[in-house]
Amino acid sequence: MTLLLSPPRRARTADPDLPDAETDHGAAEVTFLDEERDHREQDPAERLRSDAAAVRLHVSWPGLRRTLSAEQKDEAASPFDAESGSLSASKKLLDTKHPALRAAAKVRHAAVSQWKTASLPYPEAGIRLLPRNDLPAFERRMGDLQAELADAAAEVDRCRDELVSRARRRLGDLFDPADYPPSLAPLFGLSWDLPAVEPPDYLRRLSPRLYQQECDRVRQRFEQAVQLAEQAFAQELAQLVEHLRERLTGGEGGGPRVFRDSAVENLTEFFQRFRRLNVGGNADLDAVVAEAEGLMRGVDPVDLRANTGVGWLQQRVREGLAGVAEALDPLVADAPRRRVLRSPR
Repeated sequence: MTLLLSPPRRARTADPDLPDAETDHGAAEVTFLDEERDHREQDPAERLRSDAAAVRLHVSWPGLRRTLSAEQKDEAASPFDAESGSLSASKKLLDTKHPALRAAAKVRHAAVSQWKTASLPYPEAGIRLLPRNDLPAFERRMGDLQAELADAAAEVDRCRDELVSRARRRLGDLFDPADYPPSLAPLFGLSWDLPAVEPPDYLRRLSPRLYQQECDRVRQRFEQAVQLAEQAFAQELAQLVEHLRERLTGGEGGGPRVFRDSAVENLTEFFQRFRRLNVGGNADLDAVVAEAEGLMRGVDPVDLRANTGVGWLQQRVREGLAGVAEALDPLVADAPRRRVLRSPR
């Protein structure tokens, strides 16, 4: 996740004011490169731990369903001569197909998608790991989505009377005006925070033994995070490869399947995200991804869609994808159980 751009080498010069390999500048450059080499040789879990920040997303959303009251359950169970306690029933408060609610849901989906695609999984529910260098861009994007959701919520509020009227018609005797607050906008919200996942420093002074236990626990969590990342990457690539293979294979009766550019574009986006987020803990996965990326490099979706003239390309991609899928099979099957590859100490 760290990109090193080494400064270009200077030609030797007679100017004593310019640094050369024997000056402090040269020594600093060597130190910087040595630090970067040490960073690359770190255990993948330790590298992830030093490079990533924990990010948690919070989405507030109105409750769209409400459980029926005991009396309503009794009434619903009566025609079936059933006990109300054995019946589970709820009413839908708002029409989720309303344009205002659909627009708000679209923003929510974009926020969750941004959070997930920009980060790696972490064993604790609700927390993901984001490269620290990506934090400013993540904050800007989420801030934009936060403002978009506020605008969408305001539009829902403007449509409140219409939404309530629709609910009154749909629910009949189940309608209860108390289910609808005067304003719906405060029910929507989007926020995020950076929870601490490292042991608190005060614990080091309070109890060195407990502090060491917490350090061990955090180290195990990051080892699990590396395994979860490998598993997620392998499964996603397997799904994308299988989807493209299906698009390149005739459908029922031998007819062509619908082929969209996204079948190739999604793979390209995967390769970019893998290069940015991969922690290098699995050489086999790295090799399979490199093979798949080499296979798809320069492939135009238009050519793959064509029925004539470039049949050889379709055949080459189909055969290559079959090999990638075969290599992915053991990675997907064994991902939860494989040990993280460690650099020799």
